[in-house]
Amino acid sequence: MGNFVLDGRLSAPVRSVAVTKFYTSAAWIEGRAEDQLAQVAGWSGVREIAAFPDLHPGKYGPVGCAVSADRIYPQLVGGDIGCGMSLFQLDLPERRFKPDKSARRMRVLGEAAGVDYNDRLLQAGLPRGLFADALGTIGGGNHFCEVQQVVECKAGYGLEVNSLYLLVHSGSRRLGNAVLTALPQGAFDGLDPAGEVGQNYLRDHDQAVKWASLNRRIIAERAAAALRCDLQAVVDVPHNLLTPHDGGWLHRKGAAQAGVGLVPLAGSRATPSYLLHPLGAVGALQSAAHGAGRRYDRSSMRGRVRAKRSDLTAMQQNAYGGRIICEDRDLLIEEAPHAYKSAKSVVADLVETGVVQNIAMLHPLLTFKKTRQKGGER
Repeated sequence: MGNFVLDGRLSAPVRSVAVTKFYTSAAWIEGRAEDQLAQVAGWSGVREIAAFPDLHPGKYGPVGCAVSADRIYPQLVGGDIGCGMSLFQLDLPERRFKPDKSARRMRVLGEAAGVDYNDRLLQAGLPRGLFADALGTIGGGNHFCEVQQVVECKAGYGLEVNSLYLLVHSGSRRLGNAVLTALPQGAFDGLDPAGEVGQNYLRDHDQAVKWASLNRRIIAERAAAALRCDLQAVVDVPHNLLTPHDGGWLHRKGAAQAGVGLVPLAGSRATPSYLLHPLGAVGALQSAAHGAGRRYDRSSMRGRVRAKRSDLTAMQQNAYGGRIICEDRDLLIEEAPHAYKSAKSVVADLVETGVVQNIAMLHPLLTFKKTRQKGGER
């Protein structure tokens, strides 16, 4: 089977590997990302690839895709193993939510939790002391904890307009990177799943995925405590992970694991996020886009954003009256809204190509990213 491309475009076959691209000609896709797709398609044992409209170049391979293979390629999952998004419903009425007061309270997320989480590790089936000091921390880059308000929703999914939710995007912090960097030389050439190195990687990978899920839960609990409300888990959807698939292994890098209920698709701190219902599209490899995807890399953003004090201050609010807590100047610039593609356009492509149904749109009301560092990581 050759490369099948939606929107009427057909590329040359690559070693009989099916590369299904779930985006239209209107999508903003960097050529380097498609070059990386072609390179991965040529790797030994790769069977099938699904690429989504948030596709962009990554360090070891494209981000925004799922890759089915006979062998294990750890670099396709990357160092932030288990990174994903967890959505929680808050029992906080919209009328009681005060952006400025809530922003002051949410700053606690920038401090060390100061809690012994070893019992939580054990409850999650993880070893005592496994990077316990990092639990409850968000990390850098595009990670965040965000209060969102439903502004549009379809009936039948238990959602209500104006209700508040908490979306947490974070991963395995130092643990995942430790797993990746501990691999022996040659591991990126592909691991035998039945071999000793492959088995050890799978064990450590699975621990990192569990750790990341627990971390998102603890972050959400800390945020809810700061906001003086309770919360209820809705979905937990990882997008950097490895799972068994059709006698082989499915690598997801920036591709949400579908089939677990609704899937969040994050916008930027100034644009809406969405809740999607995956439709099990043929060739999508039980996956979907997880966000808008980067349009410009971090280094190029420093030349695209004015860095005067007034400009940076303006970037700490959005058009919906929302507040952004990000006291790292470089991060504020690197994660500026126009660094990302249009989440609305990404969703439109996913709907048009039959991957998902759009269920809800949510506006960002309060986004926590990072406070100033004092005497260590905060």
